[in-house]
This record gives sequence, C-alpha cells and structure tokens, in this order.
Amino acid sequence: MQAAELLVECLEREGVEHVFGLPGEETEDLLFAMRDSTVEFVPCRHEQGAAFMANVHGRLTGEAGVCLSTLGPGATNLMTGVADANLDKAPVVALSAQGGLERLHKESHQALDIVGLFEPITKWNTRISDPEIVHESVRKAFKLAEHEKPGATHLELPEDIAAEETEATPLPNRGNVRRPDPDVQSVERVLELLDESERPLVIAGNGAVRTRAARELRNFVDETEIPVVSTYMGKGAVSDADAHSLMTLDSGDDAEASSAIASADLVVTVGYDIAEHDPAGWNPSAETTIVHVDSEPAEVYEHYNPDIEVVADPGATLRALTSACPDIDANYDDAWYADLRADIVEDVSARGSVDDDVTVRGALPYLRDALADDDVLVSDVGSHKMAIAQNYPTYESNTCIISNGLASMGIAVPGALAADLAVDSNVVAVTGDGGFLMNAAELETANRLGCGFTVVLFVDDDYGLISEKQEADRGEHFGTELDNPEFGAFCESFGAEHYRPESWDEIDAAFADATASGDLSVVEVRLD
Repeated sequence: MQAAELLVECLEREGVEHVFGLPGEETEDLLFAMRDSTVEFVPCRHEQGAAFMANVHGRLTGEAGVCLSTLGPGATNLMTGVADANLDKAPVVALSAQGGLERLHKESHQALDIVGLFEPITKWNTRISDPEIVHESVRKAFKLAEHEKPGATHLELPEDIAAEETEATPLPNRGNVRRPDPDVQSVERVLELLDESERPLVIAGNGAVRTRAARELRNFVDETEIPVVSTYMGKGAVSDADAHSLMTLDSGDDAEASSAIASADLVVTVGYDIAEHDPAGWNPSAETTIVHVDSEPAEVYEHYNPDIEVVADPGATLRALTSACPDIDANYDDAWYADLRADIVEDVSARGSVDDDVTVRGALPYLRDALADDDVLVSDVGSHKMAIAQNYPTYESNTCIISNGLASMGIAVPGALAADLAVDSNVVAVTGDGGFLMNAAELETANRLGCGFTVVLFVDDDYGLISEKQEADRGEHFGTELDNPEFGAFCESFGAEHYRPESWDEIDAAFADATASGDLSVVEVRLD
C-alpha cells in the first residue's frame, strides 16, 4: 500500500474517529486514503480551529485528537492550537504535509522548516522521511502524546513519501504505560506532615482531572475533612457542592479562597502545574509548606519549592494516604474555613435581578440552572473566563473546559464542536465578542456536521479583559474597542438559531430554551 494508506490504517488502529483539518495539494494521497477508511475527515474553516477541536477532544477523552494541515501557511496556522494543547497538557497528534524531499534543500514555494517550527511547542515531532517508518512514527506519536504528562506531537509527511509503497503494517496499540505506585517512605513523610498540621489544604490541579484521580481525591477529602481549592483547569475534581470545596484559587468576592490558602499551614497540591496558575499568587513569601503529588517532579521555581515530592500515579498516592490517615492523630474540623466557604457560596449564587446591570457574573447562575451536572461548558479566553473560573460551580470532572496554560482566544466555538462529537451531554460554548469572531466560521462546520450546542456570546464591543487591566494600571484604556456585525443575521446565516434577550427574565428563558433544544444556537447577551 501507499505510505499515506498505511498512515490512515495506523490511525484506525489507534481508534481515531475524526481528523480535523484543511485540505491541500500535498495531502491528496492522505485525504483519499481517509475517504476509503473508517476515519472521518472533517474539513474545517481554519487550521487553528482544527487544532482547537483536536485539543478539546484530547482533554475530554484522554485520547489524542488529530488535526491536519498542508505545508507552509497551513502548518503555521495550526501552531497556535498545537501550542495550546501542549501547554494545557492535552493529547494531540498534529499531521502536516510537506513538499517533496527533492526540493527541500533549496528555497522553494511554501516550503518551511516545519519540524523546526514545531520543535518548541511539542513533546516530540519528526519528519517521516521513509515509508518504512510510518507505522513506528505514528505509534510513537500517539504513545508520547497520551503518556502522562500528555501533550502535542507532530508528524510531517512529504508528498513524495506519501505516494511511495511499503509492506509495513500498523503496530498494535498496547495501551498506556502504567504510572508507578508511590514509594512507602514518601507516603510516610507526607503522613507525618499531615499529623503535625492543624490547617491543611489541597490545591487540585489539571492533573487531578486529567489522570482520572478525582474519585481518589474525593475519598481523601471525605476521610480527612481537608478543604480543597482548585485551579481553573482543576474545576470539578471535587464537586463545588461539597462542603469542603472553596472553588478556585481566586474565588470569593473578597478573595476568600486566597485567604484560606494564606491561613493554611500545609498545602498538598495534586496534579498541579505552575503553567496553570503562578504560585507566586498564593505563595508570595515562598515559605508555605508544600507537598507535591504528581506524575512528574515539580518545576524549579522560588515560589514553588515543595518540601516533599511524591512522584507517582496521583490516584495511587491518594489511595495510600487515605488508607493510612485513620492511623494518624490529625483531627481536623471546618472551623477555620467554613465561614469562608459560606461567603463564596453566597457570592457565586448572586444572580442579576431587575435593577441590576447585565454582567457575566450575574448571568452565570441562570446558565448553571439550565445545565445538568454532567453537561460540558467550554470557555473562551477573556474577562468572562475569569468570571467562569471564579463563579461557575462545577460538579463533575471535565465539565468546565478552560485553557489556562497558553490561554488562547478563539477556542470556545471549535472546542464546543469537538465536545459535542465526544460526549453525550449538552455542550455550551461561552465566549466574548473578541474570541467569538476569531473562529466563528466553524459554526458552518458544526452546522454541516449536524452538531447541536449552544454558544453564549457576551458582547461588550471591547477586548474587555485588557481594558480592565489598563484601567487598573492607568485609569484609562486604549486600543481595545471594537465594532461588531449584526449578530442575528450573522449567526442565522450559518444555520444557528439566534436569541437576544434584553432582561434578566429573558436571559433565564433563553438559556433554558437554547440548551434544551438540542439545536445549534447562539444566545447574544449584551453587557452593560
């Protein structure tokens, strides 16, 4: 068979159902190989959107999402979404075409050093320079993308190699490599710190969700009565309905979550990555006693220098700690954090009413009411992301998808499309007018595929988060104001039903109707 056909058979062996991308002359053999396979090629409107789709698929399923571009500008367009996946620890395999090997030694049309460009934004990437290495390259790309900590890998397939024949066959997928159990000595040292502590606290990071360690974390919290604060990407590891949850690092109108961390005499981080949230924000003095529980050692940083690092499977570590906790003398109660939680719950429950301006925070309780516990919200990046991170209660793992590693605008609409294909629950994309128009054309892709999800579009005619920061720094803002199209006509032209509620009652009704309809819809909420 052709090398391109072998590559597609390898994708089938890896269980790939969708490849998101754009066609190109140099991908012709690959595209026709997919036409005759069980892998569905999804033509997208922009390579960035395709990479975001692969990214969110990877985060939700733990299985690598796949995106495809041609050479040159197609590959460079793909890079932002691939970099986002890598820094957000989402498994993605990116495929790009390349011109024939015979012209790569000289300046040539659309030819760039794609492997060199992708080197700093992937865990591993290579050029498939021989048809006999296709099967090994694909297996390695998936293995490394999905192995903890996951991330992005990249394969470049030159068009002449794609057309060559090979007798190789796909390698079997043996499953993920098992992460080790914790060593006894490290567990005993953690137990000693827990025994000595009076106000311990857990910070749950992306890894607590990503490694499916949420069940073990919840058992540990139930056993120890220790409060939990999540990062933006760790939301849902412990349900925010749990009396031990203090929501996220920045939750609370008066920074109650931060106050709890400042009051703690021991912080146990589970699956925490400093790219998610700078620890200088919660450990400014660099004197907090920290236990690091993760699959990899901690990054070296003045404000995150753990006293103990338990490098093992996070779930196995939590099980070991939970089973041993009854044997220590620790006797925690909620007296030191219960009032802080009560204030946070009151803050996140405050919904907009008749005399209030329309704000994101005021709208979120209405949106939360419209969604089931296991429905999925995909947040774009902007001021609304901060409100969602701090004020949107999350009850199950992987039901609030926030990019906070690279934090790329434009992820919500393509991400919601991928989520709709990956899960059976309702899906909502929440975005601002800035991020929405970056990849709004993927509404056509969603409509073509028959996807049904809701876009909540907050409109302020501004890059609002940047305005807020400028106002805080200078008392004024500049370079942030926008004009927008008439969104009703715009969205309906893409086949999406459009709502534009004007009052709080109408906002409540629009959220309930749109999310229950199962149709592709956009709820435009203009902010005061």
